[in-house]
Amino acid sequence: MIKLIGASGHAKVILDILLQGNLEVSGFYDDNLSIQEFKGLKSRGSVSQITPSQDLHIISIGVNSIRAKIANRLSVSYTMAIHSSAVLSPSTNIGEGSVVMAGAVVNADSVIGKHCILNTQCSIDHDCIIEDFVHISPNACITGGVYIGEGAHIGAGAVIIPGVKIGSWSTIGAGAVVIRDVEPNTVVVGNPAKPLK
Repeated sequence: MIKLIGASGHAKVILDILLQGNLEVSGFYDDNLSIQEFKGLKSRGSVSQITPSQDLHIISIGVNSIRAKIANRLSVSYTMAIHSSAVLSPSTNIGEGSVVMAGAVVNADSVIGKHCILNTQCSIDHDCIIEDFVHISPNACITGGVYIGEGAHIGAGAVIIPGVKIGSWSTIGAGAVVIRDVEPNTVVVGNPAKPLK
């Protein structure tokens, strides 16, 4: 049995992936207790009511910092959700709790951390290291040998050239073209990407 942690738009996509894979989802947890039903699932209560069990979980919340907070607080088992149209190299390693959306591509010898989001049609080339709690948005292009630190958010359609390092908890704006390293906790935008003042 799989339970979702969070009932929002991001959870809708994850639920679709799980159901398309004929996996059974038995309910959800959400701190908004006014949500008693979500896409046919019944509420199991707030996140604080989650207890260790034999069930598997996915944190279905798009905000990186919230996923990290929940994952660091709970001692439960996690599973992954990988869309059937995603293309994953056999030499790729994907951490627990991560989700891979439709059309995403991950090439040879890339390592994806825990509780990451590889969103629709993003591309991650060979030898990349993606740390925990990262979100790669739709149509982002991560070329070979890129390092992306914990909790970073890569905006829709962004391009990161080979060998660049993205610091932890940084944000790369939508459509940005990153040609040099980005310091931790930095927001960069534009082409070429520059820090937002």
